[in-house]
Amino acid sequence: MTSKIRTSADTEDVKGSFRDPSGSLFLKDGTLYRRISSDYRVHWEQAENSGLLGTLIRERLLIPHEVLEDASDIDATAYKIIRPTEIPFISYPYEWCFSQLKDAALLTLAVQKRALEHGMILKDASAFNVQFLDDAPVFIDTLSFEKYEEGLPWVGYRQFCQHFLAPLALMSRTDMRLNSLFQIYLDGIPLDLASHLLPRRTFFSPHILFHIHVHAKSQKRFAATRSVSKYRISRHNLLALMAGLESAVRAMKLTESHTEWGNYYEETNYSKDSFQDKSRIVTEFLDIARPTTLWDMGANTGEFSRLASKRGIHTVAFDNDPIAVEKNYVRMRRAGEKHLLPLLVDFSNPSPALGWEHAERMSLEERGPADALMALAVVHHLAISNNVPLPRIAEYFSRSCRDLIVEFVPKSDTQVQKLLSTRKDVFPNYTEEGFEKAFDLFFSIRSKRNIVGSQRVLYHMVKR
Repeated sequence: MTSKIRTSADTEDVKGSFRDPSGSLFLKDGTLYRRISSDYRVHWEQAENSGLLGTLIRERLLIPHEVLEDASDIDATAYKIIRPTEIPFISYPYEWCFSQLKDAALLTLAVQKRALEHGMILKDASAFNVQFLDDAPVFIDTLSFEKYEEGLPWVGYRQFCQHFLAPLALMSRTDMRLNSLFQIYLDGIPLDLASHLLPRRTFFSPHILFHIHVHAKSQKRFAATRSVSKYRISRHNLLALMAGLESAVRAMKLTESHTEWGNYYEETNYSKDSFQDKSRIVTEFLDIARPTTLWDMGANTGEFSRLASKRGIHTVAFDNDPIAVEKNYVRMRRAGEKHLLPLLVDFSNPSPALGWEHAERMSLEERGPADALMALAVVHHLAISNNVPLPRIAEYFSRSCRDLIVEFVPKSDTQVQKLLSTRKDVFPNYTEEGFEKAFDLFFSIRSKRNIVGSQRVLYHMVKR
C-alpha cells in the first residue's frame, strides 16, 4: 500500500516520490508504475546500454522492472514508463534492526561499485532506497544512477555516512536503540550529533574518526567557505573511498546485550507440552483462516511467525525488543526464509506518518490491513503495562486484519503477576469474560482453545 494523491479518475501519484525530478511513482487501476522524464533520458540510456540495469537485476541487487513498449494510454508526457516489481510490505530504516541496516549499507555499496564499473554513479545514498524482498535487501530506486564524470566527488558520500555509518556506529558503540533517531532525522542522523553521542574511544577507530568525527568538522568548514564545489577526486581515490566505507561497515559489530524479552523463549513459563500444544492450535487456526498476508504482533524471535511463513504466507514479525528482532533477522537470513520480515515496532507507539504533508513515509496502519493478525502473549502488555482498555485494543486490531489469532493470559499467570508486581491492580475488567465481551464488539469468536498445562486461552476470531 502507498500514500497517494489522486490526479485523474484512475491515476494516483505516490506522494513519497515527488522529490525526484527523474521520475515519480503512480498507481493506475491498482498497478504501480514509474514515469521517466525526458530530462533523465541520457542517464537511462547509459544505464540500459551499458548493461548496468541488467547486471544489477541478475545479481538480485536491484528490483526487477518491465519497460512498457507503448505507454501513451498511461502517460503520454513521459519519456518511458516502467512497471517495477511491487514490494509486499514497505518498511523504513527506523524499523530495522542492526543487521538489517548493515545489510542495506553493504547492498548500497555493492550497487555503487557495479555502477562505477559501467560508467555510472549513484546520485544519492538514501537508506529509503532499500527494501526487503524474499530473504534479502534489494535496491528499489531504478533512477538513482547518473553518468560518471571523472574527477567529480560522490555527492552521496555525506548521505551514506548519515543514513548508514552514523546510525550503525551509534547502535554498536553507544546504544542499539539510537536507530530510532531516524524518525526525527529523515535525511539521516547529522554527523555532528553522531560525533557528540559517540564515546571518546571511537576517536581511536580510524574509520569512525575519518568518516564521522573528521567528516562532521569538515561539513562545518565547507558550509562556511562553500569550497566543497572545488573538491576533485580521481576514480582511483573514489574506489578507495568505497573500499574504506565497506571496511567501516563490515567492522561494525553489535555487542552482546540482554534486553527484557531477548531471551523470552529460554525463560518463558511454558512447558514443552504447552509450547507444542500452542503451536498445534495456531497451525490449526492458520489452516482455517488461510491468509495471504499476516502480521505477528509481539513476535519476539519469530517462533510462531514461522508457522505462517513456512506455509508461504507473507509474514511481518513485529517486536519492540531490538535483540529479539536482531535474532529473528539473523536466523531468517542464514536460513534463506523468503516469506518472513522481522521489524522493530512498538504497537503501543507504532510508526507514524512522516515527512512532507505527513505523507512521504506511511504510518503502520496505512500499510495495512493484513489478511490476518496474530497477537500471542501481547494483550496483557497493552492492557496492563500500557493501560489501554480492552475495547480499544479490539477496535485497533479490527482495523488491521480480517482474521485474528489472539491469546488471553489471565492475571494468575506468572508473566502477568510480574507486570502487576510494580503497580496497583486497577484492571477489574481484565478477565476472560471481560476480554470476550470487549472483542465481541468487533469480532465473532470462531474457535476457542485452552493451552495444555496452562491457564492461557487461544482464540480465532473473524472481523464483524
